[in-house]
Amino acid sequence: MAKKPSIGRQKIKIAKIEIKNHLQVTFSKRRSGLFKKASELCTLCGVEISIIVFSPAGKVFSFGHPNVDSIVDQFLGRNPPPNSTTHHLIDAHRKASVQDLNSQLTQVLNELEAGRKRGETLDHMRKLASQRKYWWEKPIDELGLNELEQLRDSIEVLKKNVTNQTDKLSVEGNVNLSPFFSVSEWLIRLRSNPIR
Repeated sequence: MAKKPSIGRQKIKIAKIEIKNHLQVTFSKRRSGLFKKASELCTLCGVEISIIVFSPAGKVFSFGHPNVDSIVDQFLGRNPPPNSTTHHLIDAHRKASVQDLNSQLTQVLNELEAGRKRGETLDHMRKLASQRKYWWEKPIDELGLNELEQLRDSIEVLKKNVTNQTDKLSVEGNVNLSPFFSVSEWLIRLRSNPIR
């Protein structure tokens, strides 16, 4: 004889069950399965767990390892477990995280302060540079010996260049060497024949 195939496990729709009797039965089955899985997790991993569940009828069910009260007190911070290595590890981790964050904050604040000081120094240097004139723009009375010698040499080079250019232009016949023509005529002639 052939066996009749069973329906087996079927996927259920995740929605609130409307029928009260079915709701209570499903709650009881799921609650016991949840507590069983929590117990296995405690045994396999050595963790502390507390579960509190309210039934549809308003009854309270709880599971806790080692017990619910100690876990709730520990969670609320009222009563830390005495000499618990896990608690010490958690505190050490928190302190290390806080110390690490504080050192990072201090480093960032120091970098920010150094950047601000650098910016102030650059602003001060820009301000000084804008106030300073080039040495050749200063009044002659304020120039030192070295600066005066440089100015004299520059003027002599300029004088030589102007003399050479006027000689060159006079030979070419393009320029009237009369000292009485206007500045605008000089500029026009210099633009057309630049000094090199």
